[in-house]
Amino acid sequence: MDAFYASVEQRDDPSLRGRPLAVGGSSGRGVVAAASYEARSFGVRSAMPSVTALRRCPDLVFVPPRFEVYRAVSAQIRAIFHDYTPLVEPLSLDEAYLDVTENLRGLPSATDTAREIRARILETTGLTASAGISYNKFLAKLASDQNKPNGQCVIPPGAGLAFVATLPVGRFHGIGPKTAEKMNRFGIVTGADLRDRELQFLQAHFGKAGAWYHAIARGEDDRQVTPDRPRKSSGSETTYEVDLITPETVEAGVRAMADDVWAWCEKSGGRGRTVTVKARYADFRQVTRSRTRASPVGDKETLLDVSLALVRTLFPLRAGIRLIGVTLSTFDADETEGAPQLDL
Repeated sequence: MDAFYASVEQRDDPSLRGRPLAVGGSSGRGVVAAASYEARSFGVRSAMPSVTALRRCPDLVFVPPRFEVYRAVSAQIRAIFHDYTPLVEPLSLDEAYLDVTENLRGLPSATDTAREIRARILETTGLTASAGISYNKFLAKLASDQNKPNGQCVIPPGAGLAFVATLPVGRFHGIGPKTAEKMNRFGIVTGADLRDRELQFLQAHFGKAGAWYHAIARGEDDRQVTPDRPRKSSGSETTYEVDLITPETVEAGVRAMADDVWAWCEKSGGRGRTVTVKARYADFRQVTRSRTRASPVGDKETLLDVSLALVRTLFPLRAGIRLIGVTLSTFDADETEGAPQLDL
């Protein structure tokens, strides 16, 4: 989806259309959760501290997030996806991978399928969507960013290597600004530069992520589309466009995830005893911290307190954080049979 949260707000409030808009808190400790395209033209990005966003765009309008509304719209969109294929892997409320090799509508190509899905999303929700079409996940994700907003791009078989070669490495999914800067210092600026480096070099300097970088420089990705399945937990996580590098922004991210988890628990009636916080660093190393209580978490304040206590064990930060997640699990037997994982 195109600037999903912000677009929903502009759809529902005509006075916001055409204005630079940020979803999030405007207080000194607030963080931008999403920015409209008007705001992005001023350099405002998600995960940016609100004070920084206001410096870049003094006319920026802030609105609080409405996760229940975003989830409802997301459900409409996913229902459309499932009209075309059962192989839907949600990445977030506004993004998913679809395998339409054998689509249920019998459309002749993935390009036609994407075009029809986008038209139905616009008709149903009043929101525009962009699509990337290719023969693996990495290339499809890369293509999806090429013609935003309200467009689509296809990378056909045999064209992946050439497509990747000309792009700056900072455009690749999984390579954040800090990693791109490090690559640039080694003379790795484009996909072609990355392809010229041996696997051993990339692993020596980028750890486990080196194998991934070696593969995507060649347009290779063997991951399959994995449909979402219900779990005995309620969780929310988000990957940020810009790495979180201060305790304040990390805590703000945890607060947003905990709020979303609890909103789902309130709706589903589920109550869990185990709180887990997940953090993925810029170098792809991941850590989790968990705490299991004797009794279920009974209110949002408790969930937030435990989540913050867990994430604070990571301070001082060893590196920037690109993903934050909060999960509530270990549901009692008489509670809801597992609220699904939610991604933001």
